[in-house]
Amino acid sequence: MSVAGKPAGSPVVIAIDGPAASGKGTLAKRLARRFGYAYLESGRLYRAVAAKALDAGIDPASEAEATQIAQHLVAADFEHPKLYDAATTKAASKVAVHGGVRAALLAFQRDFAVHPPGEAPGVVIDGRDIGTVVCPDADHKIYLTATPEIRAERRVRQLREQGVEAIYLRVLADIQDRDRQDETRQHSPLARAQDAHLLDTSALDADQAFTQALALIEADPKPAD
Repeated sequence: MSVAGKPAGSPVVIAIDGPAASGKGTLAKRLARRFGYAYLESGRLYRAVAAKALDAGIDPASEAEATQIAQHLVAADFEHPKLYDAATTKAASKVAVHGGVRAALLAFQRDFAVHPPGEAPGVVIDGRDIGTVVCPDADHKIYLTATPEIRAERRVRQLREQGVEAIYLRVLADIQDRDRQDETRQHSPLARAQDAHLLDTSALDADQAFTQALALIEADPKPAD
């Protein structure tokens, strides 16, 4: 992994990118625990913007208003009770396409990487543009993916475990729509960084994915611990 742009002594950065429902959060949290690093779910930032917009009756498609919200987020916004409901999820995909919103949240993410909470020795950040835009000089980059069908199966199972009714074909269509939107948006589209390890988890469970990710990280020129 290329770390030429990082000052000596900087916190180690592990970037986990990938499409919706690819298991980024599960993997990133396990890696953070393994190494004792701080963890940031970048999608939570966009969900916070979306939730505040919905609360205020603002159209998430309005870039000016969504950007204004993004510029004034506070810690309490990341604990919004509806952060992960269906309406917020849909709105988050709309606010995420705005260049103004992404610019406002970019500073937050980069500051987190440079100054981890609790003076942690490193960070694990998951998202869709971490290795390409947010932290292009990350020490370790993994692009996590799986087929849309497998991702839909996993999302349906997750929703049902939470007591939420989910129909497979509808979830699959939502994931495919989100993939198209993420890959074709003008600002920071979803893409695998050239120096990112590709990890396809279509045939792997969570434990196997973690084991393979750990092996990839430990094989990089600069070890994570």
